[in-house]
Amino acid sequence: MKKILFATSNPSKVKRFEKGLKEKGIEIVTPDDFDIDVDVEENGKNAIENASIKAKAYAKVLDIPVFAMDDNLYLENVPEEKQPGMFVRRVNGKRLSDEEMIDHYIGLVKEYGINGKLVCRWVYGIAVINNEKESTYTWTRDDFYMVDKRSDKINPGYPLNTISINKELNKYFTDITEEDKAKSSNDESDVIEFIYNSVKD
Repeated sequence: MKKILFATSNPSKVKRFEKGLKEKGIEIVTPDDFDIDVDVEENGKNAIENASIKAKAYAKVLDIPVFAMDDNLYLENVPEEKQPGMFVRRVNGKRLSDEEMIDHYIGLVKEYGINGKLVCRWVYGIAVINNEKESTYTWTRDDFYMVDKRSDKINPGYPLNTISINKELNKYFTDITEEDKAKSSNDESDVIEFIYNSVKD
C-alpha cells in the first residue's frame, strides 16, 4: 500500500481522511511514525499558503509524498478584529487548550449570536508534495451553527465540534455518525480524490 505523510499531530485530522484514502490503496503515516518534529513557521496569508509551507518543510526531511492542511474560520456578525480567520486556536497571542477554545467561542456566540447561535463557515486548504511537484486544493463546508450550549462530548483536536451544529442534520458534530455522513450532501470525497490523483503516479 502506498504511504503518504500527513504533516499533522492531530489524530482527528488523520481520522478524517484515513478511511477514504485507505479505500484507494493509500495509507496515512504521521510525523510520530518517524519520530520527527519539524519546526514550521506558518506565516502564510491564507490556508493554502500555510498548508504549502508545512508540506514543503516535511518534504525536505522525508522522501515520501507529503500533504498538509490548514483552515480558516469566519463568523457572521462578528467584527473583523475578532474574526479567528487563520488563528482559530491562537487568541491575543496565546495558544488555547481545547477547553479554553470552547469557552472563548461560547463567549463570542453569547456576545454576537442571535438566539444562542452564530452562522459560521470553514475554508480549507491542502497542499500535496509528490516527487517535488506541488498540487493545491481549497474547499469550503456548508455554513454551520456555533451555539452557546455544549455537547457532552469532545473530539480531541476538534474542540469546536462540541459547540457546532450541522444545519442539514441538526446535530452536534460530535454526535454525527458514519451513517449520517453517508446521507449528508457535505462529504469530502472530492478532497480524497484530489489527494489520490496527486500521488497515484
